[in-house]
Amino acid sequence: MPNRASRRILNLAALSLLIVLLAACGGGPTKGDIVQAANIPPSFDVTIYAAKDNQFTYDGAPLTEEDFKSALRYRKEQNLPIATILMKRSDDQKVKSEHVISLARVAYQMNVKAYVQEKDGTISEIRAQVKDAEEQPKPKPAEAGK
Repeated sequence: MPNRASRRILNLAALSLLIVLLAACGGGPTKGDIVQAANIPPSFDVTIYAAKDNQFTYDGAPLTEEDFKSALRYRKEQNLPIATILMKRSDDQKVKSEHVISLARVAYQMNVKAYVQEKDGTISEIRAQVKDAEEQPKPKPAEAGK
């Protein structure tokens, strides 16, 4: 009898170890599980890269937000397409929130669609939201006791 009990304990231990190993291997999402959104176009008219000091690299030149808008206006004058813009991470600079805000501002002012490519390769659309005058915080009334 003691031999049978020890054999059963070993079998249960081996089974539980196998279950733990299978659970660890089948875990979280893999790169193949990430699916790109449906509204992403197959190609982009303009591709820019995030640069230092909250600038963009376009055609090899670092541009500020205003310079980039001027470059887009020039493309429009030359009848080149500017309907979609993709911002990617550069070799030495990651995409910061300041880059996204600047690109959203440019996209809103130029009436184009802007997208950003994340580190894992997924592409997201950037949408600007404008606050109405009614939504602005109202000034606090002056204190009555003064």
